[in-house]
Amino acid sequence: MPTPGRSPEVQLSPSTRARTGPPPEDRPGPSPESQLSLSPEAQLRPPPEAQLSPPEGAQLSPPPESQLSLPEARLSLPEARTLADAVAQAVRDGVAAGQLVPSRTYSVYQLAELLGVSRSPVREGLLRLAEAGLVEIRRNRGFRVLPPRAHDVEEIIDIRLALEPAAARRAALFGTDEQHALLREVLDRMASAADADFWAADRELHDLLLRAAGRPRSAAIVAQLRTTTALLGPPTTASGRTLAEIHAEHVPVVAAVLARDGDAAFEAMRTHLEATGALLVANL
Repeated sequence: MPTPGRSPEVQLSPSTRARTGPPPEDRPGPSPESQLSLSPEAQLRPPPEAQLSPPEGAQLSPPPESQLSLPEARLSLPEARTLADAVAQAVRDGVAAGQLVPSRTYSVYQLAELLGVSRSPVREGLLRLAEAGLVEIRRNRGFRVLPPRAHDVEEIIDIRLALEPAAARRAALFGTDEQHALLREVLDRMASAADADFWAADRELHDLLLRAAGRPRSAAIVAQLRTTTALLGPPTTASGRTLAEIHAEHVPVVAAVLARDGDAAFEAMRTHLEATGALLVANL
């Protein structure tokens, strides 16, 4: 009589045992080598093919032919008001010197390392160059140099022609005596200034004329356009124009403003801007 609570044992005939094999408890278990026992850390570890470090002795595939290693370029960080300005100027200098060419894509990381700065000012400087039309930023790839176009400079000069001659007329008619005195002072400073000081005085003179005309928004627009022009190509002095000649072009503008001759101020500014634009295009 079977024991209560236990199932009676089933007796198999020898032929049945041969067909079904030994009972589960008699079957051999898996070998230790076939059992997978991973610690929590091991379970989180990526498989070998997903790891970033190549095996010892492995050869990395070369970069694409369209990408130039920036350490091959000789770029240096010039002095500037901000690091972003310095980066933008370094790239522009590299383009002018033929170190950076339009047919290749360059790495932002390598540029930051080469110039010895963080990636933030590099990105900011490249954004300024992109706004100027000098580079194209390729997402997740880097940046590509774009050759400057005469059309870009012509468009900038056209915008300035729409703003500055009319502003010179208004500065002559409506500018205060104090504003006129300051214009004379800056013009005199230009006469004896050299290099960076001269260009700073040049910018200040144009800015003062726009503000004396009551056109602060136009002043901000022109300041940005002049920054873009500087990034697109060399200054007009590269074609042999001297600083004394540039100063001489400003003299009739200021003289007309001080004489409160609006029409003469308009014509003098228009003549100056047209001459500047023609030389800038010729230098590209």
